[in-house]
Amino acid sequence: MTRGKVRVLLADDSALMRRELKRLIEGDLRLEVVATARDGVEAVEQTKAIDPDVVALDVNMPRMDGMTALQHIMAESPRPVVMVSSLTQKGALAAYEALELGAVDFVGKPDGTVSKLLDQITFDLRNKLYNASTANRGSLVRVSRIKRPTRPPRPDPTTQLRTALAGRVGGLGKIVVIGQSTGGPATITDIISKFPADLGVPVIIVQHMPGTFTPSFAQRLGNNCNIPFCEVKTGQLIEPGRGYLAPGDFHLALGSRLGDKGFLAHISTNPREAPYVPSVDVAMESVFARYGPKTIGVLLTGMGDDGARAMTAIRAAGGHTIAESEETAIVFGMPKAAIERGGAEFILPAYAIGEKIVALARN
Repeated sequence: MTRGKVRVLLADDSALMRRELKRLIEGDLRLEVVATARDGVEAVEQTKAIDPDVVALDVNMPRMDGMTALQHIMAESPRPVVMVSSLTQKGALAAYEALELGAVDFVGKPDGTVSKLLDQITFDLRNKLYNASTANRGSLVRVSRIKRPTRPPRPDPTTQLRTALAGRVGGLGKIVVIGQSTGGPATITDIISKFPADLGVPVIIVQHMPGTFTPSFAQRLGNNCNIPFCEVKTGQLIEPGRGYLAPGDFHLALGSRLGDKGFLAHISTNPREAPYVPSVDVAMESVFARYGPKTIGVLLTGMGDDGARAMTAIRAAGGHTIAESEETAIVFGMPKAAIERGGAEFILPAYAIGEKIVALARN
């Protein structure tokens, strides 16, 4: 059965922006703009009346802003929403808030001459709208209702050191590598909130995301977790008890070893033929090449199959692997690919993955 066009509701307070975005969207034969809205109030009303497959929602709008409109949409008529946010630090922070409230994805809207600069986001805009339309609406409701738990007190340094040393075998302990794409930011926030401060292993996260947004994303990860997170830099030591986010627009791999301390991070644009940058497969395969069966690979929501190849290799070598189940995956693409290839030792809903990672890291 041939799938019909994806019906898009476009909300933006600028008439010129609406016209140009509509032109870009409808240049893709898979998509059609069935209605437009000038503000958040109209966006909420049109969503109920027209029942679009996906909503493209601006953040800054009069009467009701995009963030408030998003909350109304997710509460009253949930469906995939892609936020259209400016490529600024403030815009990035708003995008993460939106993802935590249930938005599936976001597109960076450049400042400056509208028609000239908007053409730069054509591919991103079209593909994210199309991919978002495949999202599991039941999972969207779940994500939008996540309540962040209060963090437990941090243990004393002696406890942290004892736990870290207990997890080290043959010089190096275990390591966790998590890959994700569409829907990942909201899902991972819930998972890492389960990590205790004395987790004792390094955690690497690879999210398909442009470099403009990854520094702020790393900051938000740290705000929702008991272990510190940062956007990893070339030459940085990957240490136990800390979290590292692969930088946008670059691949993350492990380079030289510093004895029992661990490995130095290596950031580059190679391999250039990788379909995603950063690539989950590239990061996982590099970690696996150094840690072998001590690798814990995790694959969460996302379109495509990035990470499935590496997960299969990790499991075959005796490492542990976890794939998010269809029950909670916003887009059941990447984890499904790993499951179908036999690369998933455990298939779990998102709410059970955090505790499972902790158990595997400490086993």
